[in-house]
Amino acid sequence: MSKDRIVEVKNLVKHFGNLVALKNITFSVEKGEIFGLIGPNGAGKTTTLRILATLLLPTAGYVRVLNYDVVKESSKIRPLISYLAEDAGTYRNLTGYEYLSIVARIYFRSKADAEEAVEEAVKISGLGERISDKMKIYSKGMKRRIQIARVLMTKPKLAILDEPTVGLDVFHAQYIRRIIKEYASEENSIILSSHNMLEIERLCSRLALIHSGQIVTQGEPQTLKDEYGAANLEEVFLEVVRLWGK
Repeated sequence: MSKDRIVEVKNLVKHFGNLVALKNITFSVEKGEIFGLIGPNGAGKTTTLRILATLLLPTAGYVRVLNYDVVKESSKIRPLISYLAEDAGTYRNLTGYEYLSIVARIYFRSKADAEEAVEEAVKISGLGERISDKMKIYSKGMKRRIQIARVLMTKPKLAILDEPTVGLDVFHAQYIRRIIKEYASEENSIILSSHNMLEIERLCSRLALIHSGQIVTQGEPQTLKDEYGAANLEEVFLEVVRLWGK
């Protein structure tokens, strides 16, 4: 595994009982890259992300994150990454600031480091004075901003984002995309799963399309559009799923 390769996955398999969720998938993610993982519902995207985040064990295969084995060295991986689940929630009766402070105290031993991380998170969220409001009155977009701030406040070398802008209006979605792009520009890596093909096309340097637990195509967005004679990634997505759905 090269020093600039942040993630390396080879022949990854995952079974849930008799269900084969992942079938020998292989891909890699480089330093400073935003890598997209796309596919239909139930294709295996979230399962893959949860294995990379050391929340699920693989059944078979080779999986390394930041040059550590996800099975044998998960405790070394966890402090270096951060994971945003699609359904990540918030605590209704905490303010945004209180929530970020609690998370910071969990991650950082030093009080000064924790306080610095919270201040950085407040800036990332872009919520201004609303950071002192209870999260029960936050809009969905505001809650998602808090979660993005929570993920990035620890300055992970790899951020794993599952549908970071799902259900958001244009204003909040654009804000989060800008934050993601800025974070990757600092030589941090991001794995992004999204059903929004325009989002994937704008943000990702490479992507993999997973269908029925298998990666059926991967490459740069423009290369895939050229290969399938498509005007955009949505057309690529539909054509690949049509071909592999037969």
